[in-house]
Amino acid sequence: MAAPKAPVIGGSSKEVALEESVFAVELKPHLVHETVRAELNAARAGTKGTKSRGLVAGGRSKPWRQKGTGRARAGTTRAPHWTGGGVAFAPGMRSFEVKVNRKARRTAMRGVLSDHASGGTLAILDGSGFDSPSTKKAAELLSGWGERPTLVVVTEDEELLVKSFRNLEKVLVTVPAELEVASLVWARSVLISESAMPFVLGRAGVAGEETTE
Repeated sequence: MAAPKAPVIGGSSKEVALEESVFAVELKPHLVHETVRAELNAARAGTKGTKSRGLVAGGRSKPWRQKGTGRARAGTTRAPHWTGGGVAFAPGMRSFEVKVNRKARRTAMRGVLSDHASGGTLAILDGSGFDSPSTKKAAELLSGWGERPTLVVVTEDEELLVKSFRNLEKVLVTVPAELEVASLVWARSVLISESAMPFVLGRAGVAGEETTE
């Protein structure tokens, strides 16, 4: 099988060879599903909550005596059927975290990156042409390649690229340390800067590459 290649845009018109262990592997949908589910769950706050009868203020004594009033017996005003009482089966703070092994997560990321590479929806971004922030130049660059929504992966130091792409509609700019499978699945096309590529390989678990995990 020929080594996968990706076009370089923003500079000279050429193609570069991609790492086969990351961009030429089999896509495993069940691992992608598990990983995306875990990433989306991790983004949930889980901070909603209401007060149960044990948390509502007041109601420490019987509101009236047990017998002789003609009313139903009651032991507290904090019961759920009282106005101002606690909530029955009250929801509280919780974590939505789903455990996914590191190996499975990396396999899922490699599979999605390989799917983009084989489908021709992955390219390398040459940022040398950006000597100042230019949303117009970024829009022109994308208009000649790819389909939106687009994911642009750059390093923290490439501020000119961040400012150029971040205001475009249906374009998400991220850094390798925050690259997730969910965003790769969401994107119709993926741009990875030349400087960010080693870190993306490290994120995917390539030995010898820098990793931020």
